[in-house]
Amino acid sequence: MKSLVRMLLSLLLLLVTLLLASCGGSYSCRVTFGSSTCTPGTGGIGGGGGGGGGGGGGGGGSSVDAYAYAIDQTGNGTNGTIDGFALSTSGGTFSAISGYTAPAVPLNSGGVGLVAAQNKYLYAGFGNTGQLFGWTIDTSGNLSTISGSPYSESFLGGFIGGVGQSNMITNPAGTLMFVSDAIGGTIYAFQIGTAGALSPVAGSPFNVPLLTPVFTPMNLATDGLGKYLYVVDGTYSTHTGTKIAAYSIGTGNGGTTLGALTPVVGSPFTFPMFQLVGEPTGQFMIGTSGNTVSVSGSDDNHLYVFTIAQSGSNAGAITQVAGSPFATVYSPLNIAAQSNTGANLIYSFGINDTQTAFNPVEGYSISSTGQLTAVPGGPFALGNGEGSWGQFDPSGLFLFTYASYLNSGTNTVTTLLSPINVGTGGSLTQSVGTLTLATPGFWAVTDPN
Repeated sequence: MKSLVRMLLSLLLLLVTLLLASCGGSYSCRVTFGSSTCTPGTGGIGGGGGGGGGGGGGGGGSSVDAYAYAIDQTGNGTNGTIDGFALSTSGGTFSAISGYTAPAVPLNSGGVGLVAAQNKYLYAGFGNTGQLFGWTIDTSGNLSTISGSPYSESFLGGFIGGVGQSNMITNPAGTLMFVSDAIGGTIYAFQIGTAGALSPVAGSPFNVPLLTPVFTPMNLATDGLGKYLYVVDGTYSTHTGTKIAAYSIGTGNGGTTLGALTPVVGSPFTFPMFQLVGEPTGQFMIGTSGNTVSVSGSDDNHLYVFTIAQSGSNAGAITQVAGSPFATVYSPLNIAAQSNTGANLIYSFGINDTQTAFNPVEGYSISSTGQLTAVPGGPFALGNGEGSWGQFDPSGLFLFTYASYLNSGTNTVTTLLSPINVGTGGSLTQSVGTLTLATPGFWAVTDPN
């Protein structure tokens, strides 16, 4: 990599202006390189669109494997945009969608979150305007505004002071959306209805546990089957957590309300996790404490695996499996779980302790008892494909990685999004070039519908 002053991680502070980006998790302090000083910054997780990598025109007649969307804050003085990109491995391109018209979004905000659902809908939240936008995704990847969008959601304004990687998520089926409100101490739940329209779940927002000190809801995750919601109580400034609240998610059957949250017996659970992800079978949650020298001052070279109680009065409760935590080569800052391929894989991302580069990506397979085994050939040194955050497309065949940093020589932010092929046994390779995005900001990937 070029000489860098500050690493801009996947979790960034959202304040007033976007292009000065802060480090992991919406903090008031950046990870620094060299003699740089720590200063307040702004931005959003993920990558904001624009730029281009590898040819033009979204695959140009070749089949599309996945679409990626990113919040772009270059703006025209009035608004930003949602930029759209198409990955075509047969065409060897990862570039702007052909004929794509980028919809306008609020300026001066990297966003609260950007999520896709059912391969048909895309949603973005913006704290500075308190709005939740929604679009349908057509078969060519183009976006059209969902009826009623943008939705006025004033609670999103609380995210101006900080936002984590997964404060805004959908369930695996893409029928529900959950958003944590750290300021209000609540969880907002929405049903995703016909044509993608959003409607509040009856009883929303739902309270988090009343504790001393106060429970601050941040990163969210569901299990792989979408039966339970897990909410991390943590601290943005140190990228760490203390407790996990758990809720069963109403199915709409047996007298329950679809999407309604009911606390799991024994919740909250005292596990110091910052991020959790669910693997596809719904048996386990995988977590990272988020501790790394670059952010919290110390490393935790481990991944944690929790088994989920599947029945009984405490269904949804989590306990560590035998052998957990499992040693890793590097300290995991963020993690991603594969879905839909049957391989059951987990990958971790982070930056090195000298704050000079991103670590190689680590991969682990998860056994039927929750044991982690390193993927052969890893950790994977991928060049531009290394980063601080990763996200799978719904097929589970491609792992997209995100990297953002400030170059000391040019004083410019570079934000990269790389499509990584997941091979047999979980090996990682990159066959299509990395995309350079216009600005930091949230991003999401989906598959053609």
